Amino acid sequence: MCGNNMSVPLLAEAVTVSGTERETAAVIFLHGLGDSGHGWADAMSSIRLPYVKYICPHAPRIPVTLNMKMVMPSWFDLMGLSPESPEDEAGIKRAAENIKAIIDHEVKNGIPSHRVLLGGFSQGGALSLYTALTSQHRLAGVVALSCWLPLHRSFPQAASGNANQDMAVLQCHGEMDPMIPVQIGEMTAEKLRTLLPPHKVTFSTFPGLMHSSCPQEMSAVKDFIEKQLPRI
Repeated sequence: MCGNNMSVPLLAEAVTVSGTERETAAVIFLHGLGDSGHGWADAMSSIRLPYVKYICPHAPRIPVTLNMKMVMPSWFDLMGLSPESPEDEAGIKRAAENIKAIIDHEVKNGIPSHRVLLGGFSQGGALSLYTALTSQHRLAGVVALSCWLPLHRSFPQAASGNANQDMAVLQCHGEMDPMIPVQIGEMTAEKLRTLLPPHKVTFSTFPGLMHSSCPQEMSAVKDFIEKQLPRI
C-alpha cells in the first residue's frame, strides 16, 4: 500500500473501520449537519462486511446560515431546507471535490473506483448524491439516507459526461421526518429517475421514523452494500 493520508485533508482525521481480511472495496459515508464521523463509523461496524473498508470523514467547521451563523461541522453552508431555498453552490462543488479526492486516494491505493460506494445521512447523503452524479470515476452506487439532491436545477447538465449514468441508488427516508419531510425524498427519487435508469433507484420509507436511522434501514443498507460490492 502506498499513498499519504496527509495529502487528502479529510482523510487525515477520518474514522476508518478496517476490514478483517484483504480489503477489496470501500464505503465512504458522510455524516449530517453538526455531527461527526464517529457515530456512523459505529453504525457501519454493526453491518460491516469483512472485505470492505469503511471511511467516515468529519466535515469542516464553518458558520451555518440556517443556524444563525453558528460554527459547526457542515459540508457546505445551508440557507434553508426547502427545495426553493438558495444554495451554497461554490461550497457544494468544493465539498464534492474533497470527497472525490478521497476516492482518488483509494483508487491510487489499489481499490478500483467501481468497488467504491458513497453514502451519507441528511446533508452527507445530499453531498454523496451530488458527488456521484458529477464524478468521472465509475462508482459502485450511493446510499442516500433522509436527504435531497443539491443544486437539483443544474441537472441533467451537471451530470453530462459523468461516469455514473447507470449506477444504483438506495434512498431511504423516515415517514415522520420533521427536518427533511418524506415528500422531499419522494421528489428527489423522481428527479433521480430522470437522470438514471428508473429501476436503479430504490426509494424505501420507514413508518414512524423521524430524522434518524433504525435497524430495519441499516439492514437494507447492508443488503445494498453486499449486492453492489460482492466478495471477489
